[in-house]
Amino acid sequence: MSGYRLSSGGALIDRDRPLAFTFDGKAMRGVEGDTVASALIASGARVVGRSFKYHRPRGIVSCGVEEPNALLTIGEGARAEPNVRATVAELHEGLVATSQNRWPGLTFDVMALNGLLSPIFTAGFYYKTFMGPTRGAWRFYERFIRRAAGMGRASRKRDPDRYEKSHLFCDVLVVGGGAAGLSAAIAAARSGARVVLADDGGEPGGWLFAEAGRINALPAGQWARATVTALAAFPNVRVMPRTTVYGYYDQNQLAAVERVTDHLASKPAHLPRHRHWTIRAAEVVLATGAFEQPVLVDGNDLPGVMLAGAVGRYAHAYGVGAGRSVVFFGGHDGIWETALAAAEAGVGVSAIVDPRDNAPADLASRAEKSGIAARTGAAVVRVAGSRGVSGVEIASVDGEGRSAGKVETLSADVCATSAGWMPAAHLHSQAGSRPVFDKDRDIFLPGEARERWRSAGACHGVFGLAACLQDGAKVGRDAAIAAGFDVEADATAETEPPRTDDAPLSLRVVESPRGAKAKIFVDQQHDVTAADVRLAHREGYRSVEHLKRYTTLGMATDQGKTSNVAGLAMMAALRGEAIGAVGTTTFRAPYTPVSLGALGGREPGHHIRPVRKTPMHDWHLANGATMIPAGMWLRPRAYLRPGETLEQAYVREARSVRDSVGIADVSTLGKIDVQGPDSAEFLDRVYTNTFSTLAVGKARYGLMLRDDGVLFDDGTSWRLSDSRFLMTTTTANAGAVMQKLEFLLSAVWPELKVNLTSVTDVWASVALSGPDSRAVLSRIVEDADMSDEGLPHLGVRKATILGWPGMVARLSFSGELAYEVYVPARFGTALWEGLLLAGKDFGVTPYGLEALGTLRIEKGHVAGSEIDGRTTAADLGLSGMLSKKKDFIGNAMASRPGLIGDRRQTLVGLVSPSRQSIPNGAQIVRSSRPNEPERSLGHVTANAYSPALEQYIALALVETGREMQGETLYAADPVRGRHLPVEVRDPRFYDPDGSRMHV
Repeated sequence: MSGYRLSSGGALIDRDRPLAFTFDGKAMRGVEGDTVASALIASGARVVGRSFKYHRPRGIVSCGVEEPNALLTIGEGARAEPNVRATVAELHEGLVATSQNRWPGLTFDVMALNGLLSPIFTAGFYYKTFMGPTRGAWRFYERFIRRAAGMGRASRKRDPDRYEKSHLFCDVLVVGGGAAGLSAAIAAARSGARVVLADDGGEPGGWLFAEAGRINALPAGQWARATVTALAAFPNVRVMPRTTVYGYYDQNQLAAVERVTDHLASKPAHLPRHRHWTIRAAEVVLATGAFEQPVLVDGNDLPGVMLAGAVGRYAHAYGVGAGRSVVFFGGHDGIWETALAAAEAGVGVSAIVDPRDNAPADLASRAEKSGIAARTGAAVVRVAGSRGVSGVEIASVDGEGRSAGKVETLSADVCATSAGWMPAAHLHSQAGSRPVFDKDRDIFLPGEARERWRSAGACHGVFGLAACLQDGAKVGRDAAIAAGFDVEADATAETEPPRTDDAPLSLRVVESPRGAKAKIFVDQQHDVTAADVRLAHREGYRSVEHLKRYTTLGMATDQGKTSNVAGLAMMAALRGEAIGAVGTTTFRAPYTPVSLGALGGREPGHHIRPVRKTPMHDWHLANGATMIPAGMWLRPRAYLRPGETLEQAYVREARSVRDSVGIADVSTLGKIDVQGPDSAEFLDRVYTNTFSTLAVGKARYGLMLRDDGVLFDDGTSWRLSDSRFLMTTTTANAGAVMQKLEFLLSAVWPELKVNLTSVTDVWASVALSGPDSRAVLSRIVEDADMSDEGLPHLGVRKATILGWPGMVARLSFSGELAYEVYVPARFGTALWEGLLLAGKDFGVTPYGLEALGTLRIEKGHVAGSEIDGRTTAADLGLSGMLSKKKDFIGNAMASRPGLIGDRRQTLVGLVSPSRQSIPNGAQIVRSSRPNEPERSLGHVTANAYSPALEQYIALALVETGREMQGETLYAADPVRGRHLPVEVRDPRFYDPDGSRMHV
């Protein structure tokens, strides 16, 4: 046992309210206000987890979001949540905590044998070992690696909790509720501005609850509570505890997650567990503080090696002693002040080790009076112990951190280190500000602001209590003024005693006298050692981004908050450059882990996106349709009869269309009403072909390109009058097309007089296809000539259909004589049933997406699987639709060399000589040998059994495909263990001259 509950103290706890909880099934006790970490320390727990790779025992290092080791599963059953940081999880009655990454238990972990193989498991081990020597090697290793990988296990049960999303607008957002943040918030609040204070703690105040000084004659923690009470009294202020701002996006939009009920033993049914906030602020004050950095020494991963500030905070804020014989080690005045304050709180401090030759006389005198041994001009070169700290070895060191004298051993159960504090510039960087290095203080500071933010306090290098209070007040006033409010200066808060700012000695790594046998861990969660960093340098991975990926340094759940800087410093030294020249890796959202539930909100399961249904949806369900998502819609896949397989059903449906007549629900196609005197000119610009010459009452097939010349969408547009068109789009791309068109009219061509209206939901539409379709259509149309002369191919007519006003267009996706019949949506089911009745004696058959796909594959028509964001018109054999007489979106880029090269993949047809189905998505290769590596020439985009050809066919994109017609290639699907020959054909399998739709 090492940690214990102090007899007094604890600004955040209520000793009169004990709480019971369990850790790995063992009953323990804490008190109200504890975190899980503080309660575990108070209960004497030293080992709380195992490391990722070597499964080494790990203890609690910090007291905040930067914690690399104390990751636990909190809760049980459906509410079991893995990888929760014990340092920020608030304790409640009955909480169940479980350690992770160990088997069979925390005390004895079989996987700790990995530590014996650490000389082999170096950086890059996976790259060098598991990708060879044969193609099948990874498949063999993968299952074992995946079983061993990961930290914790997610529950497979349905999450019983509810999550919400909300939006918030304010004049000034203050992120962080420490000394600077509270000062900024109160200063801005007095201006009348709408102020939001977001703090990730259960109670705003941050490190003030661990501060021994006083503010305005009040203990720092009491001043924090008084300030929060004052803020809450302002009608224009919103205080948001337990709210982590994790992302900073363009135009001062920030994202935050509020933990609403995690701290409660009983979860009220009316409250969500988490609430996601999208905050839009006129001005932002970032008061995100700083992270204490450890000194890396041999044995620094032993349970009991902690950050010095964490030892102090546990004592002052939670009334917990981390150890009974604590050795503090660091090269700045703060290490002395922290040690002395911890000793005054009741922690057993045995020694202070400072590599500087001359420690401050006043602090040294106080240490001597407190009975604390002082070792100046020396450093901890090794932490001794097996399952926890049992002592530290110290020796004199030079300026490079190399030991240069006799080693002395001090007894200790905790080693508390500090290499100083590094500003938390994560949100600044997310907003586009690259950190800049302050070589005088050896820290990274936020760069130039690209959004409307200001920094306050430690996050931009202002340390010391008095300085933070003063800086926060000034920045809060400046933010309110920038937001348009008048502010009067207030008196600066007074601190007792005044604290001085101090630049720490640049000592982050201490070399061990044990040389290569030393275990100096840089990233404790991922077991990245100093030797790994040196190996990365030797092997050429010297960029900080390469270092990160090759060693996994900073890629754990803590994102390197206590390891990145030390790793960068090591690489800079190896490169012989300053840290500033080496730079930092990219900070990305989220700042700390965010629950997927919070991101999903109230839209889990089927609610993840809107589910849209056509007017005929209920009829489809009642008549045996199997529904399938298509974009945001549910569409019939096939109408299965009793005993039918899916293939049998769609083959029957497709054959009916070829032989007689069938109907399909196409209400899901995007429909956009384009009106205005410039509507024809507008369509000429967005389509690759010309629409201004299109006659009224006619339709034309068109292609749209993206700005980069790649195909975007296809569809038909119908000219209803000189200034009005009805544009149709693919089902999945309807929203994207509408968004694109609106952007063009708003931002690119605002001078065009065009109005757009989405009318997809206005019309119900049915495709009527097959040789007998005209005969069926004539029975329901009352006042329009449906003959070939009256309604020619691509003709459009307004008509009365079963007594309702509608439209009929002669269009064919199936390659047969076909029509699209439109009526107002409320008459959709009646139209459907009317067509079934009118075509009963022709054997009219409803057909779904599978049959629709089969018909279009037989004709070689393209759809979404071919227009996949990578193909061009030339790739799909549609280059003739690119007008040479006018300009259009994407025209300039469509002819760039990369899009017209000879080796591009082009559309071809495939048939199966072995009469087997051709796997969708299979890679097309030349080799007939399935186990030999082979370069892919392309892939299958769509497959079907063709009733017209009575064989399995497919469409594919194949490199130089048009030149390969007649050749035999192979469709390789190693995932499903299939490898079969295919013959390359013209993609127009059926009726290549189109004569069947012109009858």
